[in-house]
Amino acid sequence: MDIYKINDIGELITGNSYVGRGIVIGKSADGKKACAAYFIMGRSANSRNRIFTEKDGEVFTEPYDLGKVQDPSLIIYAAIRSFENHLIVTNGNQTDTIHDGLKEGLTFSKALESREFEPDAPNYTPRISGMLTFADQDFTYELSILKSIDAEGTDCARYTFAYPAKAGLGHFLHTYVCNGDPIPTFQGEPERVEIPDCIDAFTEKLWNALDEDNKISLYVRYIDLATGETENRLVNKNK
Repeated sequence: MDIYKINDIGELITGNSYVGRGIVIGKSADGKKACAAYFIMGRSANSRNRIFTEKDGEVFTEPYDLGKVQDPSLIIYAAIRSFENHLIVTNGNQTDTIHDGLKEGLTFSKALESREFEPDAPNYTPRISGMLTFADQDFTYELSILKSIDAEGTDCARYTFAYPAKAGLGHFLHTYVCNGDPIPTFQGEPERVEIPDCIDAFTEKLWNALDEDNKISLYVRYIDLATGETENRLVNKNK
């Protein structure tokens, strides 16, 4: 087993009907751009009734059909926000927890100590979060997963991973291993994946690999490390 293998994200996902929500962070192969991506999937009508919208550089989940909204508490939130030299991306309203924590002088992991997995028994969906920190035309990044320590949801296990940015390498963290009842929670370290130079190639590969029935929305951002200029791609199944 090659523990340093860098995987093709399309090959990791294709054929897996439900990896849930996913975050990818890394650096393009030419070393010139930071990459941050977030996607959502859904099995229920309530989960599938969503789109991504972008406002002033921040990304939100919103209802596609307001008349069909059942419970907005776990499906409507800010997914991507910025604070100073940080870019935050998460699968829930802990985006705001991290943002407000940074304002108060807390670290990424310290801010998340006030949160735990989602209260959606029996799945206890993990809260996954990522943050890029930019400095000197480069960046570092962190990923976090907060998940139930057992099948009963009695307590929260907390894992934080910190990475230097390396050309062509990204890390992929998602909520579930695969479909199931209950759905099995992600296990182990974030997966090592390739980050190409072209945002369109990466967006197409990721979107096409996600299960056609369960995928909902995808957002990808590339940031030029020299200029700070951004390229964004937003894909919604509900148009």
